[in-house]
Amino acid sequence: MYTTTLCDVYARAMRQLNHDVFFLTGTDEHGIKVEQSAIEQGVTPQELADQNSAEFRSIMSMFELTNDDFIRTTDPQHTKQVRTFISRLLESGDIYLGTFEGWYDEGQEEYHTETSARDLEYKSPISGKPLVRSSEKNYYFKLSSYQKQIEDLFASDPNVVRPESRRNEVLGRLREGLLDVPISRTNFSWGIPMPGDEEHVIYVWIDALFNYITALGLGDQTSKAYEERSKYWPASYHVIGKEILWFHSVIWPAILMALKLPLPKCIYAHSLWIREGKKMSKSLGNFIDVETIESYLSTYGLDAFRYYLVTQGPQGATDADFVTEKFHDIYNAHLVNTVGNCTSRVTAMIEKYFDGVVPTEHQDDNRITIEGFDWLESCNKATSEWSDSMECFSLDNAVEVAIGLIRDVDLFINDTAPFKLAKDETKRGELGAILYQCLETLRIASILLTPIIPHKMNEFHKALGIHDTETPFEELIQWGGLQVGSTVTKVALFPRIDEQ
Repeated sequence: MYTTTLCDVYARAMRQLNHDVFFLTGTDEHGIKVEQSAIEQGVTPQELADQNSAEFRSIMSMFELTNDDFIRTTDPQHTKQVRTFISRLLESGDIYLGTFEGWYDEGQEEYHTETSARDLEYKSPISGKPLVRSSEKNYYFKLSSYQKQIEDLFASDPNVVRPESRRNEVLGRLREGLLDVPISRTNFSWGIPMPGDEEHVIYVWIDALFNYITALGLGDQTSKAYEERSKYWPASYHVIGKEILWFHSVIWPAILMALKLPLPKCIYAHSLWIREGKKMSKSLGNFIDVETIESYLSTYGLDAFRYYLVTQGPQGATDADFVTEKFHDIYNAHLVNTVGNCTSRVTAMIEKYFDGVVPTEHQDDNRITIEGFDWLESCNKATSEWSDSMECFSLDNAVEVAIGLIRDVDLFINDTAPFKLAKDETKRGELGAILYQCLETLRIASILLTPIIPHKMNEFHKALGIHDTETPFEELIQWGGLQVGSTVTKVALFPRIDEQ
């Protein structure tokens, strides 16, 4: 949910910025683990995949995510296109039949060389379970042939993998030299058969990687998907967890190079969540599961959960701790005391001092300005920085920019004390200008926060009498969008909640 929520925030922001967006998520459903689980449960692998995929989709719906498509790797069009791509790689000689001898991580379904396995103390780096010695005949992808091209890619583009710590991890492993990788298995049947040799099943991680281009129809140029969606390749971002970085940052680009297809512009690999200071595990039973998420949503609301994920999550190099007390503190400090309190104060003062009618900031056709505060410059600077941050996937920085504007409004109110000016009728023009500038800055900040906390910002817009969703972003953020003479109502966006 964390990965997809980050993508949702980015997609919403890019749509605001008038980009043509295609946002894809889905489920990869093949592999030995699914087959084994199905046998244990007395169902077919397809039935189990159907159940799990439906569960994922229900959670996507719970979070009101705006993905444009949801791909399943059991979809017939995916299967057909994967076989087409593998056939092309067989014809080009980039895939060949060979024998694998080495160490296998059953949990991750990943192969390791002797050197790599020794460095890992022959244990899975993810689960800690022992690696299994394996020897079998497989089809191989000639990854070693692309060593120089991958090195050149990293040398020419420092942003091909982000954040920098993840890039350095890949560079370190690249220096060990690339080995050809097995891409088929014969010890299970739940997968896509190799073209021309159906005893072999295409390795799940090769099959799954292709989803990014099969969803766009790149393997079937006669399809409607290709006609409508091929323009979206190459992707601006693949957003993943760090545990699957190697597949995405080295194997996937090499496959695309072999197919002579453009590469994604950036692989963004975030870190992982722990909980209350401990790694999540089955033995501890401390996963943030659906029931736990639902309890947070019922107490704090969806926007608050999204806000916590985006601002406190492991978007950078280090893992993040999901702490109940911290969640509550962030909710109060950022959403109740900052966003909620400031919007409530300003709308309440306009309701009290101007009967809810938006006052003017002008006097005799001149703007009334308060010394030390240039709101036009502040808002222009903030919207520019927000746009740059969103474009480069620095989502937490983009949020901080918007929250910073709201904090500045609070400081402005403290410095100008409009509640004191209201007692002096000769200061009414200045009072009106101050409140207009407060509310207009909040309006602009709310536009910047809409991709993160859409429900509450839409609620705020309704209180301002704003219902237009078609106005381009460039116009929305222009100073003066708040109409003098329009009416506003007091808002209470984030209720204070007793600590859980």
